[in-house]
Amino acid sequence: MQRLLYVSFLLISALTTAQQATVKGAFLEKWNNSRDYMIAVAEAMPEEYYDYKPTSRQKSFKEQLLHIQSNMNWLNSSYFIKNEKDKNNTDYFTFNKKDTIELLRSSFDKAYVTISATSEEELKETVAFFTGPKTKLQILNLMQDHVTHHRGQLLVYLNLKDVEPPSYSGW
Repeated sequence: MQRLLYVSFLLISALTTAQQATVKGAFLEKWNNSRDYMIAVAEAMPEEYYDYKPTSRQKSFKEQLLHIQSNMNWLNSSYFIKNEKDKNNTDYFTFNKKDTIELLRSSFDKAYVTISATSEEELKETVAFFTGPKTKLQILNLMQDHVTHHRGQLLVYLNLKDVEPPSYSGW
């Protein structure tokens, strides 16, 4: 019986690890968790504080969310979607909380689908970037790092408005 439990544990562990065995697989798992955490942060702030800026030189809470979304779309459309550039001229700054969250969620999901369709070999390709040549894997890391950077700022905004931030979600 113990042997059966041990073999079952090994099999389940192997299957779980296999899903994360690739760089892309690990990124996609983290990306979905990052999306869920970002949406929880966006939902935590009451709508009446979406225009809140801690100082005049900073973006408002909503502007931070839209900046994250815009950067995701730019990197995704510029480096992962063939022959498509993000050219939407919609005035997102007129969006309410619900619309802003849906736009953010949609951008995360679109990037997920695009990256899912990108091969491991393509992630090794070097692309021209304004800071110099980068691999597509480095672009993915930049996408996640940018989200994390601005989400950290938003957590401060929540605390400044005495709104309890959602619990951290790492993986």
